[in-house]
Amino acid sequence: MDRQKFITTLTLGLTAALASAKSNLMLSQSPGVGGGCDGCDLIYQGMPKQLSNSTHLPGWAKGGKKMIVEGTVYRKDKRTVAPNIIVYIYHTDSKGYYSQLPGQVNGKRHGHLRGWVKTGCDGKYTFYTTMPAPYPERNNPAHIHPVIKEPGINEYYIDEFQFDNDQLLTDSLRAKAENRGGNGIIKLTSNPAGILVCKRDIILGLNIPNYH
Repeated sequence: MDRQKFITTLTLGLTAALASAKSNLMLSQSPGVGGGCDGCDLIYQGMPKQLSNSTHLPGWAKGGKKMIVEGTVYRKDKRTVAPNIIVYIYHTDSKGYYSQLPGQVNGKRHGHLRGWVKTGCDGKYTFYTTMPAPYPERNNPAHIHPVIKEPGINEYYIDEFQFDNDQLLTDSLRAKAENRGGNGIIKLTSNPAGILVCKRDIILGLNIPNYH
């Protein structure tokens, strides 16, 4: 190879390498799916190695008004059910606190009322938990925090589960809902055993920033 061809080949190689490095740098600096999520990383603290499509949170067996939270997770087309999706929730206790268990190590910031499910082939999930209370001396409606983890995508939050009959859920707050993952305002009913039941279907990627 003569000198000119060598220089040309070297120049092209360096140009391609610089372009690749720049692309990788931009990718590493780009915000993740969901545009950031304070505290979402706690989904991994204490997560069981084996997950099923239903789980009982600690409050179910002791105290509080029992509540069943259920639904189906769909792909962004709103029709195709989504298997192998982890849904993590946490919420306050019956006094409005994210209370911790004695000696709790994992997820202390989220309290002890936290749990995980992983959807099966039908996309369905069920949490057996208790009715959360609003924060003491504040005007925030009662709510449940959900976090989604899809295969190959970082964890991201969707709209909180809120309750349609909550007097603290004003028209102004309803109008501010982002509908991340679909409508999070749900209706409460009671089953024959007197247990509260609510249903929320989740649409993956709906109104989620940087979701492709």
